[in-house]
Amino acid sequence: MAIRVQTQPFDPGAEVNAMHAANVGVGAVVSFVGYVRDFNDGLDVAGMFLEHYPGMTEKALAKIVVEAEQRWPLLKLDVLHRIGALEPGEPIVFVGAASAHRQAAFDACAFVMDYLKTRAPFWKKEHTSEGPRWVEGRSSDHAAADRWK
Repeated sequence: MAIRVQTQPFDPGAEVNAMHAANVGVGAVVSFVGYVRDFNDGLDVAGMFLEHYPGMTEKALAKIVVEAEQRWPLLKLDVLHRIGALEPGEPIVFVGAASAHRQAAFDACAFVMDYLKTRAPFWKKEHTSEGPRWVEGRSSDHAAADRWK
């Protein structure tokens, strides 16, 4: 398990490759990469600033990862989330799940993203064509997370 919250950019391809590099027992790696969009809710987005609560954020992410590891037979599970100033097109989040078989990796990756969107303490402020605004959680994110209860 690796959890990283960082300001530095990351290379999604390198993250995926690292998921299986040290373990030939990995039969499947499923990953999700989220990117900053240049639009949201009908507005142009010039950038975003992500805030978090140091210590609390990592603890919340660790709880999500531990729950995923208890639900599925995983060989590796990594979560990387950027904070600070980001521009459209930059990767913001990476979740990678490795398992001997694909279904566990698919399910674990989806579970982690659904819970990350609803349970991890991150706050996003978009810089839009109408000025800055805080991004609210979506009911669709909560509905997605509810399927894992």
